[in-house]
Amino acid sequence: MSRVLVFMLMISTFAFASSGNAESAGTDIVQRTVNFILFAGLIWYLVAEPVKNYFASRSQSIADEMKKVQEKLRETAALKKDALAKIAAAEKFAQDLAVSSKKENKVVNDNIMAQCDADIEIIAKQQAVLIDFEQRKMVRSVVEDTLKEVLAQSDDSFDKEAMANVILKKVA
Repeated sequence: MSRVLVFMLMISTFAFASSGNAESAGTDIVQRTVNFILFAGLIWYLVAEPVKNYFASRSQSIADEMKKVQEKLRETAALKKDALAKIAAAEKFAQDLAVSSKKENKVVNDNIMAQCDADIEIIAKQQAVLIDFEQRKMVRSVVEDTLKEVLAQSDDSFDKEAMANVILKKVA
């Protein structure tokens, strides 16, 4: 029915249209008004629905995009929260690692110091044994030299007292 009404309005537009004569310039305001109203109604009938659909779909697409942006914002906030939690955990791990490394350093240092003390004690014992060995070697050398000297003297008057004097001279 609306199509028939539109068709009738279009025909009436041509029927009431002004011929453009200058004689009726003041009296054709009614026809021009009717023509304008018919033209505006026709335009409204033809363009209103697509324009409404366009703006409705545009509004819906904008709303959808806004929902997507808000969802991404929520995801980003969650990722940021997770990243901050991981950073806090990494900082705690670094502190724990520093504490444990200091403890391990102390243990290793104590072990090294104990080993060094043991090595020093062993070296001191070896040195004492070496000193004792060198003293015995020196005593043996002195005794041998003394005996060689005594035996080299082929004197008949060699008694114990003379031998003691020779030994005392060498030792002194």
